[in-house]
Amino acid sequence: MKHKGNCIIGQSGGPTVAINASLSGVLQGILENDLYNKVYGMVNGIEGLLQGKVLDLSDLFQTQDALDQLTHTPAMYLGSCRFKLPNCEESGTIYEDLFNFFEAHDIRTFFYIGGNDSMDTVLKLSNYAKANGKAVNVIGIPKTIDNDLPLTDHTPGFGSAAKYVATSLLEIAHDTYIYDIPSVTIVEIMGRNAGWLTAASILARTSYSPAPDLIYLPEVSFSVERFIEDVKAIKAQRKNVIIAVSEGIKDEEGRYISASSGAVDAFGHKQLCGAGKTLENVLKAELGCKVRSIELNVLQRSASHIASKTDLDEAVRIGKAAATLGAQGETAKMLCYKRISNAPYQIETFAYDIAAIANQEKTIPLSWINERGNDLTDEAIDYLRPLIQGEVLLSYANGIPSYCDISHLHG
Repeated sequence: MKHKGNCIIGQSGGPTVAINASLSGVLQGILENDLYNKVYGMVNGIEGLLQGKVLDLSDLFQTQDALDQLTHTPAMYLGSCRFKLPNCEESGTIYEDLFNFFEAHDIRTFFYIGGNDSMDTVLKLSNYAKANGKAVNVIGIPKTIDNDLPLTDHTPGFGSAAKYVATSLLEIAHDTYIYDIPSVTIVEIMGRNAGWLTAASILARTSYSPAPDLIYLPEVSFSVERFIEDVKAIKAQRKNVIIAVSEGIKDEEGRYISASSGAVDAFGHKQLCGAGKTLENVLKAELGCKVRSIELNVLQRSASHIASKTDLDEAVRIGKAAATLGAQGETAKMLCYKRISNAPYQIETFAYDIAAIANQEKTIPLSWINERGNDLTDEAIDYLRPLIQGEVLLSYANGIPSYCDISHLHG
């Protein structure tokens, strides 16, 4: 038998409902086409690999039933990290250690599933391999609920998170309307510089509920004075006002409404602390009615009980495409979705150079936001709605979903 070598897969960044579906897709593609001899999984991403934490995925996932369970398991089976790979010039030893591992284990392809920061790792590793004549292919597979990776129509994980956000807003509306009491409810949704998740709240609107009445995204500047005017205008029309706001909304000078400290994370991202609560306090001083804020926070990231079937099916599909791409000898690429049509909804996958994707960010087109900056157009709805279609049938045990055993992450 021709020697095919081995491959290794890692996951990085924030969890999603679909990232394990992409992992499952890679494994399915490898098994169906006999692409590699052995598949390793790095525990806790590139950081765990540097510590020698590796699983033999070929041994763990040998049946379709096991792979299907992995597809429907939320978060990251392999665990994650927030490790920023330094430049080679700063720490060449790290690269030497990684590629020594690859050589010792006959690794021909490195797959990394993640978002913006993870694609930076793909870029750096592929650049190092090219510059130093290393025969290791490096392939990026997109993942982020923020939907902010460029070139791809959307990202695996976003559709399920969008479905959660829309469903939650509809359920909040049902909760709110039962009382014969005037109220304002502010729902804060994740989104630092790109408002895709908050935009998905528009899908909660029905023939009987206009909620969210107002939607504010970080793509346009936010004015507290205009916000108060908007709320009062809606409040004059109906008893209850429900508002969706991105955590990253900023004022005219680019300052986060919610940034009350100077703290930053490992990647230099400003730590935000409560746009919803900030606006709640503003309205309490202005309105003579009940005002409350709700922060969805991380809840939508691993909500497999309300996953989008479209999202999971596409995540498996893009994983399979990645497996084939790596085995063909391609490198320094990320897999992407290209939308063919909205009705009927159709996509295809393609690969693009990682150098054009890493460290870039895709935001909502300004043409999809109304002139007042507090709502979205039908074009946004047409883009969003197909991504949340379809429901997933989960297996249950003792009344709760039966997911993969992840004791290797916390044992």
